[in-house]
Formats: sequence, C-alpha cells, structure tokens
Amino acid sequence: MDLIIEFIRIKEETKNRVKTLFVGLDDFLTKTDPEWVDIVVNFSQEEVIKENKLTNKEQMLSILSVLLGTQALGEYKNMLHAALKSGVDPVAIKETVYQATAYLGIGRVHDFLVATNKVMEEFGVTLPLPSQKIVTEETRFHDGLEKQVSLFGPGMRKQQTDAPELRSNVNRWLADNCFGDYYTLNGLNDQEREVITFCFILAQGGCENQLRGHTAGNVMAGNDKAKLYSIVEQCMPYIGYPRTLNAMNIIDEVADQLSK
Repeated sequence: MDLIIEFIRIKEETKNRVKTLFVGLDDFLTKTDPEWVDIVVNFSQEEVIKENKLTNKEQMLSILSVLLGTQALGEYKNMLHAALKSGVDPVAIKETVYQATAYLGIGRVHDFLVATNKVMEEFGVTLPLPSQKIVTEETRFHDGLEKQVSLFGPGMRKQQTDAPELRSNVNRWLADNCFGDYYTLNGLNDQEREVITFCFILAQGGCENQLRGHTAGNVMAGNDKAKLYSIVEQCMPYIGYPRTLNAMNIIDEVADQLSK
C-alpha cells in the first residue's frame, strides 16, 4: 500500500484515507502498472470523492452494488475491505448481496457471497449474522405485495389479477420472492434497498425499462433526482461513462414525467 501512496498525486488527507481503507491489500499493480494506479486512485478516491454528497454507507453500498452488477469480483473484494474498514455494518453489506440475487440471479451472486464471507471472517465478523427475516411462508406474498404497492403504487395489485395468464407465475414471484423474501428483511430501509436495486440494474446495461421503473421507485422512496445523480457519479469510475450517461438520461426522463 505504501507504493500506491507513493504514486498518487492527491491531497494529504486523501492519502491518509486511502492508506486506512486499503491497508493490507495486495498492491502488485503498483509494481507493474504504477501509471494506471496513479490515474485510477487519483480519480476515484480524490476527484470523485470530493464531490460526494452521500453518506459513507450510501456511497459504499452503491459501489458494492455496481461491482456486483458488473461481476467485478476483484475490485468488489477491495471495496468490501474498504467498506468494512470505514465502519459499514456487515448486516447492511450482507443484505445488499442477498438482494442482488433477485436482480442478478443465483449464478452471478454465489461467488460474491462466498468472497464476502471470507473477507468478513478476516475482519473477525462472526457468521452467520443474526437473521433479518420478519415474514413467514404464509405472509411473504401479502407483505411483498404491500411493499411493491408502497413503492410503485396501487397498480401493482392489478399485476396479480389483470395480467396475461402466462405472466402470472413471474408476477407472483415478484411479489413473494423479490419483494417478500428480500425487500421485507430488516437491515436496510426502503430508500437504501431502492438505491442498491437501481445500482444492480444500471450496472448490467440492457435493462432500461427496469431502470425507469426503479428510478420512479427511488423517487417514491424519497431519493430525489439530485441524490440519484450523486449515486451515479459515485459509481461512474467502476462502470464507465456509457452506462453512466444512459442512467442519467433515464433519471432526467423519469423525473420530467413525474413532474408533469
């Protein structure tokens, strides 16, 4: 890590922050690609961070979520290390990984969950963490549907009664699994859950319709246009400019529609 500090051209306080958050991580790239390390650390940990309008928790969960969405396991482990170093609650991190399953699928989440456990154990976190579950098998559909309605409006009920028959299974699963099994869990509030979902979707690309829906869901949960822009800005170093600009265009589009 001393090699990273040696190569970056950032302010002293940021150097101290970087050294604290990333101490103990493998710094082999500073030996092989010092110029690249200089650019990316200076940009992601100084230039972008100084514009940060989010809490540390919001920032870290957003970054972890887009790294899940882009399947960037190596950088995910680095930022998970930094998140735990900065004091983000392990429960919030685990809830983020669990919820990713609904948006990324079991296959893409499995290795991240295993990696999360290994890093947490290195930090002395006792696993399993306390259960955050509050629904039962009998209530998960009802409670999940109510959560959908609270975030996306009463029209969500019609998906269970008026949608084409061939959609009935998936619509039911959206209520009982996506929202009932995940969104109802303790550990994250509605605003935080909509933020991480927004990040899972924007990171994947090709899911613009779903991103529109969850942009509106974020606004309903209390995350306004300015906050969504801040989230996208904080994620930009990890997902690149094309998906960043696409997300901003959708935020503009949805915010304009909601203001009419």
